[in-house]
Amino acid sequence: MSYLPPSFDVLNPHARPAVLAALALSIAVLAGCSSTPAPIARPAAEPPVTPSRDGTTYFSLEDESHAREMVLFALGLLDTGYRFGGRNPEAGLDCSGMVAWIVENISGKRLPHNAAQIADRTRPIELSQLQPGDLVFFNTMKRRHSHMGIYIGDGRFVHAPSSRGSVRVERLDSRYFAPRIDGARTLVASS
Repeated sequence: MSYLPPSFDVLNPHARPAVLAALALSIAVLAGCSSTPAPIARPAAEPPVTPSRDGTTYFSLEDESHAREMVLFALGLLDTGYRFGGRNPEAGLDCSGMVAWIVENISGKRLPHNAAQIADRTRPIELSQLQPGDLVFFNTMKRRHSHMGIYIGDGRFVHAPSSRGSVRVERLDSRYFAPRIDGARTLVASS
Protein backbone atom coordinates (compact mmCIF):
# COMPACT_ATOMS: atom_id res chain seq x y z
CA MET A 1 0.00 0.00 0.00
CA SER A 2 1.36 3.43 -0.98
CA TYR A 3 1.50 6.27 1.53
CA LEU A 4 1.78 8.88 -1.23
CA PRO A 5 -1.32 10.52 -2.66
CA PRO A 6 -2.06 9.51 -6.28
CA SER A 7 -0.79 12.87 -7.57
CA PHE A 8 2.70 11.98 -6.28
CA ASP A 9 2.77 8.44 -7.62
CA VAL A 10 5.66 8.34 -10.13
CA LEU A 11 3.84 5.61 -12.03
CA ASN A 12 0.85 7.90 -12.51
CA PRO A 13 1.29 9.32 -16.04
CA HIS A 14 -0.18 12.66 -14.94
CA ALA A 15 2.44 13.08 -12.20
CA ARG A 16 5.49 12.25 -14.32
CA PRO A 17 6.07 15.77 -15.74
CA ALA A 18 5.99 17.31 -12.25
CA VAL A 19 8.28 14.64 -10.81
CA LEU A 20 10.73 14.98 -13.72
CA ALA A 21 10.73 18.78 -13.43
CA ALA A 22 11.41 18.59 -9.67
CA LEU A 23 14.20 16.06 -10.25
CA ALA A 24 15.80 18.19 -12.99
CA LEU A 25 15.66 21.30 -10.78
CA SER A 26 17.21 19.40 -7.86
CA ILE A 27 20.04 18.11 -10.03
CA ALA A 28 20.71 21.59 -11.49
CA VAL A 29 20.86 23.17 -8.03
CA LEU A 30 23.17 20.47 -6.69
CA ALA A 31 25.39 20.62 -9.77
CA GLY A 32 25.64 24.40 -9.54
CA CYS A 33 26.73 24.27 -5.91
CA SER A 34 28.96 21.23 -5.89
CA SER A 35 32.07 22.26 -7.77
CA THR A 36 33.61 24.39 -10.45
CA PRO A 37 31.87 23.64 -13.74
CA ALA A 38 34.02 21.84 -16.27
CA PRO A 39 34.82 23.89 -19.34
CA ILE A 40 32.85 22.99 -22.42
CA ALA A 41 35.17 22.39 -25.34
CA ARG A 42 33.86 24.69 -28.04
CA PRO A 43 35.92 26.54 -30.58
CA ALA A 44 36.10 30.28 -29.99
CA ALA A 45 34.26 32.14 -32.67
CA GLU A 46 33.32 35.66 -33.50
CA PRO A 47 30.56 36.77 -31.15
CA PRO A 48 27.09 37.14 -32.57
CA VAL A 49 25.83 40.69 -32.63
CA THR A 50 22.35 42.05 -32.29
CA PRO A 51 21.49 45.36 -33.94
CA SER A 52 19.60 47.83 -31.76
CA ARG A 53 16.89 50.17 -32.94
CA ASP A 54 19.45 52.94 -33.37
CA GLY A 55 21.72 50.71 -35.50
CA THR A 56 24.27 49.93 -32.76
CA THR A 57 25.26 46.27 -32.66
CA TYR A 58 25.74 44.41 -29.39
CA PHE A 59 27.19 41.06 -28.39
CA SER A 60 24.42 38.56 -27.72
CA LEU A 61 24.02 34.92 -26.82
CA GLU A 62 22.39 32.73 -29.43
CA ASP A 63 20.05 31.03 -26.97
CA GLU A 64 18.09 32.66 -24.11
CA SER A 65 18.73 29.56 -21.98
CA HIS A 66 22.42 30.57 -21.89
CA ALA A 67 21.50 33.34 -19.45
CA ARG A 68 20.18 30.73 -16.99
CA GLU A 69 23.32 28.66 -17.54
CA MET A 70 25.41 31.72 -16.66
CA VAL A 71 23.77 31.81 -13.23
CA LEU A 72 24.51 28.12 -12.63
CA PHE A 73 28.13 28.52 -13.77
CA ALA A 74 28.57 31.60 -11.57
CA LEU A 75 27.20 29.79 -8.52
CA GLY A 76 29.52 26.89 -9.28
CA LEU A 77 32.47 29.29 -9.03
CA LEU A 78 31.69 30.47 -5.48
CA ASP A 79 34.83 30.53 -3.30
CA THR A 80 37.14 30.43 -6.34
CA GLY A 81 40.19 32.52 -5.52
CA TYR A 82 40.67 36.06 -6.82
CA ARG A 83 43.59 36.88 -9.10
CA PHE A 84 44.06 40.18 -10.90
CA GLY A 85 43.97 39.41 -14.62
CA GLY A 86 42.79 35.86 -13.89
CA ARG A 87 40.72 34.24 -16.61
CA ASN A 88 40.27 30.66 -15.40
CA PRO A 89 39.17 29.09 -12.12
CA GLU A 90 42.34 27.03 -11.66
CA ALA A 91 44.59 30.11 -11.59
CA GLY A 92 42.02 32.50 -10.08
CA LEU A 93 39.57 34.99 -11.54
CA ASP A 94 38.98 38.70 -11.57
CA CYS A 95 35.53 40.17 -12.24
CA SER A 96 35.71 40.46 -16.02
CA GLY A 97 37.72 37.24 -16.31
CA MET A 98 34.95 35.38 -14.50
CA VAL A 99 32.28 36.74 -16.87
CA ALA A 100 34.39 36.16 -19.99
CA TRP A 101 35.24 32.58 -18.90
CA ILE A 102 31.57 31.74 -18.23
CA VAL A 103 30.36 33.22 -21.54
CA GLU A 104 33.05 31.43 -23.52
CA ASN A 105 32.33 28.08 -21.86
CA ILE A 106 28.59 28.39 -22.39
CA SER A 107 28.54 29.80 -25.90
CA GLY A 108 32.01 29.40 -27.38
CA LYS A 109 32.00 33.17 -27.99
CA ARG A 110 34.66 35.50 -26.61
CA LEU A 111 34.15 38.67 -24.65
CA PRO A 112 37.02 41.04 -23.84
CA HIS A 113 38.74 40.65 -20.49
CA ASN A 114 37.88 44.16 -19.35
CA ALA A 115 34.71 45.32 -17.59
CA ALA A 116 34.48 48.65 -19.46
CA GLN A 117 34.94 46.95 -22.84
CA ILE A 118 32.30 44.34 -21.96
CA ALA A 119 29.92 47.18 -21.01
CA ASP A 120 30.59 48.87 -24.35
CA ARG A 121 29.80 45.69 -26.30
CA THR A 122 26.62 44.62 -24.48
CA ARG A 123 23.09 46.03 -24.68
CA PRO A 124 22.17 48.48 -21.89
CA ILE A 125 19.01 47.84 -19.88
CA GLU A 126 17.34 49.56 -16.95
CA LEU A 127 18.03 48.15 -13.48
CA SER A 128 14.30 47.44 -13.21
CA GLN A 129 14.65 45.08 -16.22
CA LEU A 130 17.39 42.90 -14.68
CA GLN A 131 16.88 39.18 -15.21
CA PRO A 132 19.09 36.33 -13.96
CA GLY A 133 22.13 36.10 -16.22
CA ASP A 134 22.30 39.84 -16.94
CA LEU A 135 25.41 41.85 -16.09
CA VAL A 136 25.70 44.57 -13.45
CA PHE A 137 28.43 47.21 -13.49
CA PHE A 138 29.89 49.38 -10.75
CA ASN A 139 32.15 52.39 -10.37
CA THR A 140 34.50 51.18 -7.63
CA MET A 141 37.70 52.93 -8.77
CA LYS A 142 36.45 56.42 -9.67
CA ARG A 143 35.89 55.35 -13.26
CA ARG A 144 32.86 53.97 -15.06
CA HIS A 145 32.47 50.23 -15.31
CA SER A 146 35.52 49.40 -13.20
CA HIS A 147 33.82 46.33 -11.66
CA MET A 148 31.12 43.90 -12.74
CA GLY A 149 29.14 40.81 -11.78
CA ILE A 150 26.38 38.47 -12.92
CA TYR A 151 22.88 39.13 -11.63
CA ILE A 152 21.32 35.95 -10.14
CA GLY A 153 17.93 37.31 -9.11
CA ASP A 154 16.36 38.54 -5.88
CA GLY A 155 18.58 41.64 -5.83
CA ARG A 156 21.79 39.56 -5.68
CA PHE A 157 24.81 39.14 -7.95
CA VAL A 158 27.93 36.98 -8.14
CA HIS A 159 31.30 38.66 -8.59
CA ALA A 160 35.02 38.19 -8.10
CA PRO A 161 36.15 40.97 -5.76
CA SER A 162 39.73 41.62 -4.80
CA SER A 163 38.75 42.19 -1.17
CA ARG A 164 38.48 38.99 0.88
CA GLY A 165 39.82 37.20 -2.19
CA SER A 166 37.15 34.87 -3.61
CA VAL A 167 34.05 34.71 -5.82
CA ARG A 168 30.96 35.41 -3.74
CA VAL A 169 27.36 36.65 -3.72
CA GLU A 170 26.48 40.23 -2.75
CA ARG A 171 23.31 42.31 -2.63
CA LEU A 172 22.79 45.22 -5.03
CA ASP A 173 21.29 47.23 -2.19
CA SER A 174 24.29 46.80 0.12
CA ARG A 175 25.79 49.94 1.65
CA TYR A 176 28.90 49.50 -0.48
CA PHE A 177 27.45 48.57 -3.88
CA ALA A 178 24.14 50.52 -4.01
CA PRO A 179 25.78 53.96 -4.46
CA ARG A 180 28.31 52.53 -6.94
CA ILE A 181 25.91 50.86 -9.40
CA ASP A 182 26.92 52.05 -12.81
CA GLY A 183 24.44 50.31 -15.08
CA ALA A 184 23.15 47.00 -16.28
CA ARG A 185 23.56 45.10 -19.53
CA THR A 186 22.04 42.00 -21.06
CA LEU A 187 23.47 39.34 -23.32
CA VAL A 188 20.01 38.27 -24.48
CA ALA A 189 19.12 39.53 -27.95
CA SER A 190 16.43 42.20 -28.06
CA SER A 191 13.13 41.18 -29.54
